[in-house]
Amino acid sequence: MERNTDTVGGTFEVAETDVSTGIVPASGDAGPQKTVFIKTYGCQMNVYDSTRISESLEQEGYTLADNADDADLVLVNTCHIREKAAEKVYSAIGRLNKLKKKRANSNRPLTIGVTGCVAQAEGREIFRRAPSVDLVAGPQTYHDIGKMVRQARNGERVLHTEFEIAEKFASLSKAHPTAIKRSVAAFLTVQEGCDKFCTFCVVPYTRGAEVSRPASQILDEAKRLADAGVREITLLGQNVNAWHGTRDGGEWTLGDLLRALADIDGIERLRYTTSHPIDMDMRLIEAHREIGKLMPYLHLPVQSGSDLILKAMNRHHTAAEYLGIIEGMREARPDMAISGDFIVGFPGETEEDFEATMQIVRQVRYASAFSFKYSERPGTPGAELDNKVPEEVKSERLSRLQALLNEQQLAFNRGCVGQEIDVLAEKPGGREGQLSGRSPWLQVVNFEGDVSQIGSMVRLRVTHAGPSSLVGEPVS
Repeated sequence: MERNTDTVGGTFEVAETDVSTGIVPASGDAGPQKTVFIKTYGCQMNVYDSTRISESLEQEGYTLADNADDADLVLVNTCHIREKAAEKVYSAIGRLNKLKKKRANSNRPLTIGVTGCVAQAEGREIFRRAPSVDLVAGPQTYHDIGKMVRQARNGERVLHTEFEIAEKFASLSKAHPTAIKRSVAAFLTVQEGCDKFCTFCVVPYTRGAEVSRPASQILDEAKRLADAGVREITLLGQNVNAWHGTRDGGEWTLGDLLRALADIDGIERLRYTTSHPIDMDMRLIEAHREIGKLMPYLHLPVQSGSDLILKAMNRHHTAAEYLGIIEGMREARPDMAISGDFIVGFPGETEEDFEATMQIVRQVRYASAFSFKYSERPGTPGAELDNKVPEEVKSERLSRLQALLNEQQLAFNRGCVGQEIDVLAEKPGGREGQLSGRSPWLQVVNFEGDVSQIGSMVRLRVTHAGPSSLVGEPVS
């Protein structure tokens, strides 16, 4: 299944967390109220970035609009992982162009900006393909978003895609608690970029090299999140388990960081995503054994079960090594839920290679997964490979793979029925008198409750299970 997209100001399904902030104008702001609408495509990192952009614009006096029609400024925060995602961006800009022309001679002209990985990868090409765009900004420049928006609103065409990751990390620490609290669960970026250079992936070219945020900054922000009422933190990174740093004179890895975060008063749950197999180490595995606040959920992409395809993908691990990591995790935490990513139809993939992928799925028994047909990205080594797999073969293989993954996900959910679990009540549910939260294994859980319980840990017995969510009833 594909990752979904959504907007700041509405619900979103990438991580199924509402990042709407209800931004209010900065104190002392004068003049007419300004509004912004942010459309976000792609991964949780993009959702996190959109939240940070909205915080910065709060200081410029902006409030969040519910839709583009009501906005003075529309920002499209983009994903470049697949061709389909990139083309969605240009389609969205085309629709915005009509709105911009409609309002060109009014007292509310529309400013359009493109941020994120498409902005980084295509830069000035966006201006050529979409003349209505006023601002193009890469992922590492958001600490300057206020200045860039002012320039664009004054009629300048702004292009800013230089990597300034240290400055971006420093700016994250300046957000005040009322701005950073989005719900009782929050994201916290600890690492950005990628040094792995998988042959199918554009991330190293759009997000840059791997950089770890200093431990002191992370811990300080986590404390402010806790003070603001956040109870669950998910650490984010393109390769989050590549995070490393120093603290108290010692070398730290992600497992050490998680131990320190678990000691912060008010933080009751910890998660992290997304990991790479070659960065898994024993300190992280032991953290799952020893830290009760660290949830039993691991998103660990494998992409293929064939060693030949893994080598062609430049993944730096074998299927057996991946399975060894899963075995170690489940030995440390027997209730561990495993999630993964899969690509079918990579150049050269035979039916035998695909069957190896199906076999690894059968061995691991995934609780959830994302699966895609291979999408050729210009500029990546994979785009130069011969022996392309026909589109109809890709589609047929993806259908078989998703049928198995969906079967496993439903089986995992049904296995939860009858269990008593703790759920963090995050927000109102879909109907009156209902609340919604997350299980330890990241499933959505709906249950009867009162809004006064939001932010509390509720003990539930799971009574029903569907393909993507659970239903529970409070335990006396």
